[in-house]
Amino acid sequence: MSSNQMWGGRFAAGPSEIMQTINASLGVDRRMWREDLAGSRAHATMLRDQGILSADDAAAILDGLDAVADEFERDGPPTDIALEDIHMAVEARLAELIGPVAGRLHTARSRNDQVATDFKLWTRGACRQVASAIVSLQQVLVARAEEHAATIMPGFTHLQVAQPVTLGHHLLAYVEMLQRDVSRLFDADERAGECPLGAAALAGTGFHTDREATAQALGFSEPTANSLDSVSDRDFALDYLAAASQCALHLSRLAEELILWASPPFGFVKLSDQWSTGSSIMPQKRNPDAAELVRGHSGRILGLFTGLMITMKGLPLAYSKDMQDDKAPTFEAHDLLMLSLAALAGTVESATFVPEKMRAAAASGFSTATDLADWLVREADVPFREAHHITGRAVKAAEEAGCDLPDLPLERLQTIDGRIDDRVYDVLSVEASVGSRTSYGGTAPVRVREQVARWKERLA
Repeated sequence: MSSNQMWGGRFAAGPSEIMQTINASLGVDRRMWREDLAGSRAHATMLRDQGILSADDAAAILDGLDAVADEFERDGPPTDIALEDIHMAVEARLAELIGPVAGRLHTARSRNDQVATDFKLWTRGACRQVASAIVSLQQVLVARAEEHAATIMPGFTHLQVAQPVTLGHHLLAYVEMLQRDVSRLFDADERAGECPLGAAALAGTGFHTDREATAQALGFSEPTANSLDSVSDRDFALDYLAAASQCALHLSRLAEELILWASPPFGFVKLSDQWSTGSSIMPQKRNPDAAELVRGHSGRILGLFTGLMITMKGLPLAYSKDMQDDKAPTFEAHDLLMLSLAALAGTVESATFVPEKMRAAAASGFSTATDLADWLVREADVPFREAHHITGRAVKAAEEAGCDLPDLPLERLQTIDGRIDDRVYDVLSVEASVGSRTSYGGTAPVRVREQVARWKERLA
């Protein structure tokens, strides 16, 4: 077996078939071909400007890289694992196109800083791509919230009916969660703003390079300040996966609620045919599979984050081959998250909510009990803790009578506490309860519409 063309004279024989298979990463990292070509262009330009490459050699290399880009754009990058990875694939094809001068491109860099640069460029792009997809989902949620700003539904704690809220208010809660996800992605992108290119293998280079120029050319704010850290760092991937995991968690919570609401015992929403499936033997079934898969994807994304954390936890400086396993989980998590965001946006946008079912559920379970307690505090000057006990007795009386609080006769309420008068019925309906919650951030329709307007302007 001939020696590996990339390793030169050190190896007398090429790798075994199994070694070639375990060592190759082209099947995974070929999706970074655009980033690799961008880094190579920036590096070649810098070498030329520093006088390390002649103008003629630099022109040949840059023209060759353009030709490689055209080929890969048209046909896709190669898949032959003998090329090992996307970096070697680009270099090999460049050599076929322009000859030995292609070998000058690797002056003053290593695959270690090349990989780190490509992967960081890709991850920064992923942060922005996910942030954009989140905004699209937020816009869908805001539109549905505006539509249902006054639609009454039960608010839950412990999955028990607690107080009436509006559907619009409920949907806007997810808009707030998702905005925190956007901020985490922006933070991850900003922290990834230092360029590793030029750190070489681990110790820097003896060539007189201009790392500020390559950083600027690639959209980084500055070069990394320590060559060892430059090639060892995968915090940027972990930052992205952490943000992706938390976003997936939020998507899973929304998916879970849609799954519950779509079940016949709830009946709060009907999911469209586009985002549901049927059963192979039960013709009546409409399964919320899109939402369930979003919920399932969240576990996979969290597992991928955990896996890379464990891979990195015991590695000494600087580069170790274990780090080749950094891209597969990051790419997979990204694909799952983008798919989840799109699926959930489609599910919510096409869903048909059932206001009458929601209102009926909101009116059950003595959901306006707190309003009775608040009325006693406001109108009868009763300390809240005492009002809480009075209300508890009223709820018990309603249970015994088999009715809800608004249907309990005044005479019965007055036997519980004589300070209650007929004005109390003004606050015991679910509409009155919701309408009274006008504090900032509250569920009153007037507040929901204010938040909708705020979000529409912000997301525009």
